[in-house]
Amino acid sequence: MKKEEAIEKLKRQIQLIDNLKYIIPGTQYREKEKLFIKWKRDTEILIEQIFEKDSRHIEEFKNIFYSISAPNSLTNQQEYERQLKQGLEKGCPILESMIKEIEDYWDENNINQQPIILTLDKIKILCNKFDLFARQIKNRHSNRSTIEIIDEYDVQDLFHALLTLYFDDIKDEEPTPSYAGGSSRVDFLLKQEQTIIELKKTSENLTAKKVGEQLIIDITRYKSHPDCKTLICFVYDPERRIKNPRGLENDLSKTTDGMIVQVFIRPI
Repeated sequence: MKKEEAIEKLKRQIQLIDNLKYIIPGTQYREKEKLFIKWKRDTEILIEQIFEKDSRHIEEFKNIFYSISAPNSLTNQQEYERQLKQGLEKGCPILESMIKEIEDYWDENNINQQPIILTLDKIKILCNKFDLFARQIKNRHSNRSTIEIIDEYDVQDLFHALLTLYFDDIKDEEPTPSYAGGSSRVDFLLKQEQTIIELKKTSENLTAKKVGEQLIIDITRYKSHPDCKTLICFVYDPERRIKNPRGLENDLSKTTDGMIVQVFIRPI
């Protein structure tokens, strides 16, 4: 899709938001609901056409909470309208940010433009494929020896190897600034990309609660790191000990004090 065409189509979806924010009690509710469902689906398809289907762009849009359950009383209808309006207001700046990204980084002379795979998207690909890679590497010819993923250090070794597919300058176990009287080391620092990667592996002792607590501490600590604009936390959970992984991801994935935090719990 051409640059100007992509921008124009995203702007059109933004313009439709104002028409969907308010619902008049009565027959208009049903019509408004149909328009909203169409707008949401059309926007998702558009984002997938503009960007890669598995990129963070469509995930960010789908993660916005919109209430579409039918109200059965005045109070429920007011709550429905509040949640719908709140969701649409969150969707607007995300679409505007996509427009800004296209304006700043797309080459308008290239009619076959494909967006650059950004650092976050590259690492997300590695997180998504890590479990498949970890299981495949166990199957060696003639039962030759291989790496067994027993603990967090094994995860670090494999993930480091995968990072070399995309990045040249990878610093491992980089010291962090002191926090609460102590200091630690980050798993990986991509200095040029100003990105820190923190890895964890669940176990009997590292439960969902403890994972959440550790990540909160990590987020607070890394905010003061001079080379951290983005913090990516990958939690490898092969036994699926975390019962609500998407909930934990959504709770912790946010931008705080200018630092982008993205949590990936895999396998899905």
